[in-house]
Amino acid sequence: MSRSTVLLLLVTVACLLLAGCLRINVQGDPDTLLKRIASMQRLRVATYNTSLFDDATAGLIHRLERGDPKARDIAAVLQRVRPDVVLLNEFDYDDGHRAADLFQRDYLEVAQPGGGAALLYPFRYLAPVNTGVPSGLDLDHDGKVGGSGRARGNDAWGYGLHPGQYGMLLLSKYPIDMDGVRSFQLLRWSAMPGARRPVDPATGKPWYPDAVWNKLRLSSKSHWDVPVMTPLGELHVLASHPTPPVFDGPEDRNGARNFDELRLWKEYLDNTDAGWLCDDAGRCGGLAPDARFVIAGDLNADPFDGDGVPGAIGQLLRHPRVAPVPAPRSRGAVALAARHGLPRKGDTAEHTGDFGPKSGTLRLDYLLPSRGLKVTDSAVLWPAPGELVPDPSKASDHRLVWADLALDLD
Repeated sequence: MSRSTVLLLLVTVACLLLAGCLRINVQGDPDTLLKRIASMQRLRVATYNTSLFDDATAGLIHRLERGDPKARDIAAVLQRVRPDVVLLNEFDYDDGHRAADLFQRDYLEVAQPGGGAALLYPFRYLAPVNTGVPSGLDLDHDGKVGGSGRARGNDAWGYGLHPGQYGMLLLSKYPIDMDGVRSFQLLRWSAMPGARRPVDPATGKPWYPDAVWNKLRLSSKSHWDVPVMTPLGELHVLASHPTPPVFDGPEDRNGARNFDELRLWKEYLDNTDAGWLCDDAGRCGGLAPDARFVIAGDLNADPFDGDGVPGAIGQLLRHPRVAPVPAPRSRGAVALAARHGLPRKGDTAEHTGDFGPKSGTLRLDYLLPSRGLKVTDSAVLWPAPGELVPDPSKASDHRLVWADLALDLD
C-alpha cells in the first residue's frame, strides 16, 4: 500500500470519527482496518458524447441563451446518473468559456424534466482544441488551402468548421490540480516513433509530403491528462476524442490517425522517460508508473466491428496497466441492434451509440480504469424501448457511459 493511500485512508478515518458517524474497534490488523475504510469510498465517473456542437461560430452559445431542448435533455441525463467526474465530448469550446457557463448555470443547475435534482460541479477543465483551427496546409489534396465549408474543415488541424467545434469539457465535484494538467494539442504526428504515415496506394508514396507531414499534429482535438483529487486519491483522467476512422479515401489517413491517437495513450502509459512525448508546456515523458488513471472519451474504435484499423482499441483494452474489467452494458443497445439487423461480431449489449441503419450500433465510448482500481458497478444509459418515458438519452447519437470505481487493495 502506497504512502499516499495510507495517508488518505487515515484522514478518512479521522474525519469519520470526528463526525461521530463511525465506531471502530482499533485493535487488530491496521491493514485490514484501512482496507475496510477504503471499501466505503466510491467514485462515479462518466463519459458522454453530447453532440452539443454547432456549425456556426458561437452557435452553441446562442442556442443555450435561447433555451436549447437538446441541452435540457443532456442535462437531464447527467442529473439521472449524477457522476462525480464526467468528460463531455463534442461540446463546442469558446475562449470566454461562455457555453460552459451557460450549460452549467441554466441547465445542469436547474432540475430538468426527465432528469433529477440540480447538479453542481464546482471544478472544471476546458481548453482549446485542434478542430477548426486552420493549418495553412493542403491536407485533403484538393489543390487548395482552406476555402469554405467542408473544404475549410478538411484543411484544419482537426476537422471542424470553426475553431473549438467538437471540443471537450471535463466537469468535477472534486478539485483539479490545474498545475498538473498536461495537454498534447500541439504534439506532431511525425514525432511518434514508427508512426503510421498514410500511403497513397495508387502511387505507393506517402499521402502527406514531407513539408506537410513534419508539421501535422497528431491529436484531432486534444489529449489531456487532468489530475483530479478524489476520495480515492489523485486520479488522472486521460481524456481524448480521436478522429473517426472514416471520411477519407483508400489511403485511410483517418484510420491511421485514429490508431496513433489511441497509441499516444499506450505510449504515455509505457514510457515514463519518452523524450519525444512532450506536452504543450514542453514537459516530456509519460505517466508515472504508480499513478492511478481512467482513460475516458469517445475513442471512435470498436473492438470487433466498424471501419477502424484492426487492433486500434486493443492497444488500450489489453494494456498491462489497464484493469481487466467488464464493459458497461445496456438493454437498449441490444434492442436497436436487433432492429437494424446488421451482422456484428461483438456483444451488442456493450455498444454505446447508434449511427443509423447503414452503420448500426457500435462500442465507441470508453472508461478504462487502471490497475489499483476496481469497478463495483457500471452501465450504459440506454433504456430498452418503453422503459423510460420520456427518454432524454435520445438527445445524442451516443449514450452516457458510467462506472463506479473503488480502490482495489487486494
